[in-house]
Amino acid sequence: MNVIIIPAYQPDERLKTLVQDLHALDLREIVIIDDGSGPECVPLFRDLETMSCHVLSHSVNLGKGAAIKTGIKYARERFPEAAGYVTCDADGQHRAEDIRNVAAALDASPDRLVLGSRDLTKDNVPAKSRFGNRFSSFYFKMTTGITCRDTQTGLRGIPAALSALALEIPENRYDYEMIFLTLVAREGHPLVTVPISTVYLDKNSSSHFKPVLDSLRIYKEPLKFALASLTCAAVDLILFSLLTSVLDGHVFAAVAIATVTARVASGLLNFSLNRIWSFRNYNSLVTQFRRYFMLYVLQLVLSIAFVSLLAVIPISLTVIKILVDGLLFIGSFFVQKRWVYAKRTKKF
Repeated sequence: MNVIIIPAYQPDERLKTLVQDLHALDLREIVIIDDGSGPECVPLFRDLETMSCHVLSHSVNLGKGAAIKTGIKYARERFPEAAGYVTCDADGQHRAEDIRNVAAALDASPDRLVLGSRDLTKDNVPAKSRFGNRFSSFYFKMTTGITCRDTQTGLRGIPAALSALALEIPENRYDYEMIFLTLVAREGHPLVTVPISTVYLDKNSSSHFKPVLDSLRIYKEPLKFALASLTCAAVDLILFSLLTSVLDGHVFAAVAIATVTARVASGLLNFSLNRIWSFRNYNSLVTQFRRYFMLYVLQLVLSIAFVSLLAVIPISLTVIKILVDGLLFIGSFFVQKRWVYAKRTKKF
C-alpha cells in the first residue's frame, strides 16, 4: 500500500476532481497539505476532509518542500505499513491514471525512487519549461553522471526506506525536489522512470514557481561557486596591484613575486570558500587540498595549451583566452563537485 501526498497552495476545484478520480481507481489513502492557502480556501479543504482525505495545514506558506516533508512525516506515523509515498501536484496536471502507474511501479520496485517522466518535446510544453528542464537535466547529468530526462517532475514514488533522507533535507521550497533527487542518485539508489501524460493547463499559469527566485534557490551551488571565483579573481588583481606598487628593484622580479604571491593567496582563498561555502563539504582537508592543487595545475596547463593551439585562429588572443578559460571554469565546477569535494556515498 502507498500513500498519496499532495502539497497544495491555493488550489481550486481541480483538486477535488483529482481526489474523485483517485478514489475511482481505489487509491484512497490520500494526505493533502494546505500550505498556508488562506481563509478563502478553507471551504475547499473542508470538502476534501469529507471525502476521506487526511488534511494537514500550515498556518503560513512554507513552500512545496516543507509541505512534502509534513506529508511524509504524517504518513510514516499514520501508515507505518506503507511501502512508500507518491507525491503529486494539486493543479490538475497529474492524472489519476499516471499516479496509479507510478504507485504500481513503486510496488514493483520498493527500493527505488520512481519518477513520472513527461515527453517534453511535445508542442504543448511552454518554451520556458522545456528550456528549464533541459538545463536541469544537463546539470543533473554532469553532477551525478546519471541521465534523467525529466528532473523537474512533481510526480514521484518515494520508498519508505528513503523517508529519513527525504526528511533531513533543510531546504523547503522548489529547490527541495532537485536536492532530494540529487542526493538519492549520489547515494547509489537506482531510479525508475514511468512515462506519464504531458499536461500543461493554460501554459502552466497555475504554477506558483517563481522563475528568478526559485531558480536561484535550485542552482545556488554553481552560483556560489561563480561568486567565490569572481571574489578570488578580484583579490588576485588587488594583491598584484598593491605588491607591484610597493616592490622595488627589477621589474621582472617585482612582477614575478607579485604574481606568485597574489595567485597563491587567491587560490587558498578560493579553496577555502569552495570548501566551507560553495560545496559545504568538511571531509579530509588534506585529500581535498591535494585534489584541488592537482586540478589547479591541470587547469593552468590546459589553458596555456589550448590558447596556444587556437592562436592560429584570426581573432584576438584575449577573446580566445576568455572562451577557453570559460569552458575550463564550467568543467572545474563539475570536477570539484564530483571529485575534489565529493560527498561520501553509501555502498550497496
